Order: sequence, then C-alpha cells, then structure tokens
Amino acid sequence: MKITRLSENQRFVFRWWTARDLSDYDGIICDGAVRSGKTFCLSASFMTWAMTNFDECIFGLCSKTIVSLKRNILPALRGYMKAMGMTAVEVASKNYMDVSFCGRKNRFYYFGGRDEGSPSLIQGVTLAGVLLDEAALMPRSFIEQAVARCSVAGSKLWFNCNPDNPYHWFKKEWIDKAEEKRLIYRHFVLEDNPTLDRAVIERYHRIYTGTFYERFVLGKWTAAEGLVYPMFDEEKNVFEGDIQCERYVISCDYGTVNPSSFGLWGESGGVWYRLREYYYDSRREGMQKTDEEHYKGLEELADGLCIEKVICDPSAASFIQCIRRHGKFTVQPAKNDVVSGIRLVSDCIKDGRIRINRRCRDTLREINLYRWDEKAGKDAPVKENDHAMDDMRYFAAECLGREKDDFFVLTVEH
Repeated sequence: MKITRLSENQRFVFRWWTARDLSDYDGIICDGAVRSGKTFCLSASFMTWAMTNFDECIFGLCSKTIVSLKRNILPALRGYMKAMGMTAVEVASKNYMDVSFCGRKNRFYYFGGRDEGSPSLIQGVTLAGVLLDEAALMPRSFIEQAVARCSVAGSKLWFNCNPDNPYHWFKKEWIDKAEEKRLIYRHFVLEDNPTLDRAVIERYHRIYTGTFYERFVLGKWTAAEGLVYPMFDEEKNVFEGDIQCERYVISCDYGTVNPSSFGLWGESGGVWYRLREYYYDSRREGMQKTDEEHYKGLEELADGLCIEKVICDPSAASFIQCIRRHGKFTVQPAKNDVVSGIRLVSDCIKDGRIRINRRCRDTLREINLYRWDEKAGKDAPVKENDHAMDDMRYFAAECLGREKDDFFVLTVEH
C-alpha cells in the first residue's frame, strides 16, 4: 500500500516516531492554519504508532467534546484504518473501540475535555499514549491529567491545535517549552495540505480579516487588538428603507442596570437584515424598566410579524420566563461562546450576509466602538458598548452558525 499526495510536513508527522535520532522525544505538537492537513495526518500517525508498537494496551483519543471527536476525527480515521488492514469494533454506548492489526489488539477510549469537570473522566486509567485534538480549547487540568495517565513504558503524547492568543497557557507552557519537555514542534500552513485547491486557499485569504486571518490563514498566535469588526463597511453593510422578508427572528440582550438591546432580523435572498431595534439604557433614561415593560417593547418591535423565535440572553432567566408566560413567542436561550460568536459575525459581515438598517442607531454606534481588551491577556472585548453586539452574536450563533472542520483528503493506492 502506498499513501500519495502528502506534503513534507505531513510526511514528517507520519514518520517521526520511526527515526532513531528522535526516539528519545516524548511526543509531538502540531499547530497552524485551519485546513492545513495536520489533524488527519497526526491522528493516522498516532493510530499506526500505537498498533505497531503495543499490544493489549489502552490509549486515549481526546477532543473538546466526544461529539466533535466522532465528527471531526473518527470518520476519516476509520477509512484510514480500513485501508491499512486494521479491524475496528466500536462500542459507541461506552465510547471506545477495539482495534486489531497483525495479531495485536488495543483499546482506544474517547474523552471530551470540555470543562474543569472533565479531568475526572480520564482519572484512574493507565494509558500507553494519548492524542489531544483541539488542545488549546481544553482546560489545563484535563491536559495535565491526560499526560499523567501515560505511564506505560514507551508511551508518547500527541497534541494538535489551532492558534489562539499568544498568552494562552498552552502556548506558554507547552509550545514555548517544547524542547525542554522533549517534544517535537511542527507548524502547519495552508500549503502543507496538497489536496487543497488553490481556489479554496484564495477564498480563505479573502474571507478572513484581522486577528482571525492571522490565526486561521497564517497560523499565528496573535493577540486580538483594535476594533472587533474593522471589516464593517457602511456602504456594504448598511441599508435604508423597508425590506419584505421571508422569515423573522428577534435577538435579545437583557439588562436592568445595563442597557437592554433587542434586534428584529429578517431574511431575504440569503441575507439577514437588522430591520429595527429596541434599545433601552436605564442610565441614559434615568429609570429602570420591569420585565413586563421590556416585554411590551418586544411586542412593539415584532409589530404583528410572524416571529419564528426569540433568541434570548441565557442569563436573563426571569425575562425568558416572562416571554413564556405570555405564550405568544417561542423563546430559546442563546449560545454564548463569545469568541466563536465574534468570529462568525465577522465572517457574515465580510460576506455581506448581515446588513444593518440605518435607523438602528445604537447598533451602528456600538459596532464602531466595540474593541478588544488589550489588557485582558486573553481574547475578550471591552465590556462597554457591547449590548447590541451581544444580541447580534446570539442571533448569528443560532441562525448563521456553522462548524469549520479541519481535515484533508488522503488518496490511497493498493
């Protein structure tokens, strides 16, 4: 069997553990651009190494969640194992698979390193090796626990991640100290994936801007700074007048002392238009409003339209109950991953899939003032001028959200 169309960087990842001069290294870290081919070649190399060097041992396959592991890694890995002549028997209900190859048999458990409670899931197991995908998205405690579990002689560590803030603990403690920890470090760029079409590479260069361009396209660990939405262009992203839309939703960021911001969104021709807004700042007005008074503002914003759903600030429990009590609108708590939401809104602004009516004055004011907090030491916007920005994130995560998988296609010749 021969594997073709691999870049030199990918070939290195496949073979590093066979090189005598690298035998004393305890693992490998791969980072860099999205879609650069690092995820698959690392996981396929990990599986080949495990099934070549061990028998009757246990290994860990880890991602931020087991769902993302099953979606992003296992499908391509199963195809690779089949092509290599490996046999896998999966026990999905218990999140593991038993793999057989050339008379050897090993077990691979699936783990999700989502939050600070995750280390307990991997605690107690003895591993001969662990693959940690999306390492920068996992809690430090989970990674340290997974590393501590690798106590079998000859065990090795395999890390993969996309870049984040340069002050991120994983960069400071693992990438910057890779040589000290006896780990190999390899950086990937888009051109390291030879199966990526040139037009696709050019599209990534076109659609990303600012911090996200430097991270996802150039693969740099870059600090977020300046305006959050520097790509916002009034000529492209602002409109006037009324538009007849096919569907309508409302997004809500709720505040008592802080402002409340609700946006009416309508979709037409694949573009979402922020048609009207409700923005109430109690400090500016000199008086706070009750849940019922804010609900009245919500009804006035809807203005008799058929509203598909109201996407509400997940921390506004009392207001969500108020909406449900009236029984007029379907309401659901919003997804509140700030950086992912900002990245999605950035993409949609750049692509022209979000447009703002000129009469939404507070939204336009905030979007031109919304800035990254350069003193935070992590990706976080300044907690000012962010209320319409929050409700816009909630809307985008629900109505425009999409996953970006990191993979490449492998051709196999027998």
